[in-house]
Amino acid sequence: MAAVGSRVCMTKDIVLKLRSGKWYYAGFALSPESWTQNYNPLGNTALSTAVAAFPVCLLFYLLAVRKTIAWRAAIYAFLAAVALAMVAFGMPARMVAAAVGHGLVYAVVRIAWTLVAAVFVYELTVETGHFTVIKESISGITPDPRLQVLLIAFAFGAVLEGAGGGGAPVAICGAMMAGIGFLPFEAAVLCLIANTAPVAWGGVGNPIRTLVAVTGLPEADLSAMVGRILPWTALLLPFWLVRWQVKSREMLEVWPGLIACGATFGAVQFLWSNYVDAALVDIMGGMMTLALLAVFFRRWRPKRIWRYSWDTEPNRAAQPEHSFRKVLHSWAPFLLLALFVIVWGLPPVKRVLDAVTLRRPVPWLHNLVIRTPPVVAEAHPEPAVFDFAWLSAVGTATFMAGLAAGPLLG
Repeated sequence: MAAVGSRVCMTKDIVLKLRSGKWYYAGFALSPESWTQNYNPLGNTALSTAVAAFPVCLLFYLLAVRKTIAWRAAIYAFLAAVALAMVAFGMPARMVAAAVGHGLVYAVVRIAWTLVAAVFVYELTVETGHFTVIKESISGITPDPRLQVLLIAFAFGAVLEGAGGGGAPVAICGAMMAGIGFLPFEAAVLCLIANTAPVAWGGVGNPIRTLVAVTGLPEADLSAMVGRILPWTALLLPFWLVRWQVKSREMLEVWPGLIACGATFGAVQFLWSNYVDAALVDIMGGMMTLALLAVFFRRWRPKRIWRYSWDTEPNRAAQPEHSFRKVLHSWAPFLLLALFVIVWGLPPVKRVLDAVTLRRPVPWLHNLVIRTPPVVAEAHPEPAVFDFAWLSAVGTATFMAGLAAGPLLG
């Protein structure tokens, strides 16, 4: 401890002040290697905001206007962000490198691992032939395309979004819909619209988990807040989906099914995100919506079965019949995935699994970036600790579910 004057004392990390014969905490000590965030580096709020937003705007421009392939657009936006961080905001190059490295390792360990494991579960159902049973069991529930779009694009699309995301719902559900009589382009558009409600949680909650890593806010709080906003979208989305497909009068002919679909998914979305976890919001919402609609559509049917003008043969109703046991058997990988992720998230189980988690401060970054008001109430150093939670990760639970499902599917 080194004295600085008679009333101030500094250690490596904190500053103490002497008041009435006692030492009091007065703040943290700035390291010579630290860097203080400056939210207005150009001396003009509007200009500084525009510069900060440029990488995101560039990404949208490349994707939407220039039609640049996604990975290439992301690289260009990333390079722009790195350049602006150093040039406009004055972030030291070593800190930029540390932040990039931290992000890459996090992406591989937490996000890529989860996606690979989720794709493993999906491919398991495809290679064993059980995905065909899932597809036929869904499309055979009703011959009406207005209701089929709710089952496939909306409900089953949510299950696929929760199981892996990454464009799988549009690609897989679009192919399923084209196979039972939808025009390919229309099927793709309907699947894109339907993906609006579940996409915030993405593959096993990855978007929420990434937001936690960026903001440092609790995962439960972030998931809960998203779960209070999006159910209203889920309630209205079936109406928008079917209205895009048919005219308003034809949409209103199936309003009971639209309400049942939106209300079920929205309710599960709210309850699961607020009272359970972020990982299974889409999977449970989609599976419960599928189950309820399967029962509902067998008891209620629209007065008129609507068909496309080119659909001269009712080939939609000619789907093979499968027993409940066979359908349940085919859904086993997704049911096991849900079970494993739930068990992995239980506090006692998580504590045991976290015992082998490796935690290390990120060099050149940990407690060296100083956040200042108005972003925070008081200036403080930002921690940067990497958690190598290889056993308690959601990806591990997903992979274990796939291993358990393999022998079961045969």
